Amino acid sequence: MSIKQKKYNFFQRIARVFRLNFIKLLRSPGGAKKVALGFALGFGLEMLVISTASLIYILFVPIVRLAKGSLPAAIIGNVIGKLSFLPVLLLPFAKQLGKMLFPMNVKLAHGTSFSFQALLHGDLRGLISLLHGGIHMLIGMSILGTVLGIISYFVVHVFYEKERMRRLKKSHDKHVPRAKTVNKNYI
Repeated sequence: MSIKQKKYNFFQRIARVFRLNFIKLLRSPGGAKKVALGFALGFGLEMLVISTASLIYILFVPIVRLAKGSLPAAIIGNVIGKLSFLPVLLLPFAKQLGKMLFPMNVKLAHGTSFSFQALLHGDLRGLISLLHGGIHMLIGMSILGTVLGIISYFVVHVFYEKERMRRLKKSHDKHVPRAKTVNKNYI
């Protein structure tokens, strides 16, 4: 006797992953401020992953620990940031924002393209031009990550408190004895 499992399409699976991570977030240990701070850090740092070529993950755990945020909540925030595709969608806007704030337009290394082979032979001109072109994106994504992290802090804090109050009320209602009702048809 086999049990048939329901098949979910792609969008339903994405929605289920969001819901599962949100439930994990609301049940993670720590107070509302600690959980909201962890989520905000994870979500904000996710915005820097593309512009730092994933090097931000080296600093991920130390940043969360130093800020005294919840690491599970930070990981959940990071996963939700990945699933939302916001870093990819915000890249053009971040580059324009970075150019507006840091309007340096100097042509370094005479326009040479980046090559791993040249880098292995000690030629750093391509790497410098690559980093210079990405500095605008890094500045823009840093600002957007900070803004989105602050917004997500307050959103998660409100949701966490609402869920805590709902669970508290549900627990209170469960332990309060109810008055017995008499079935009138039985009498």
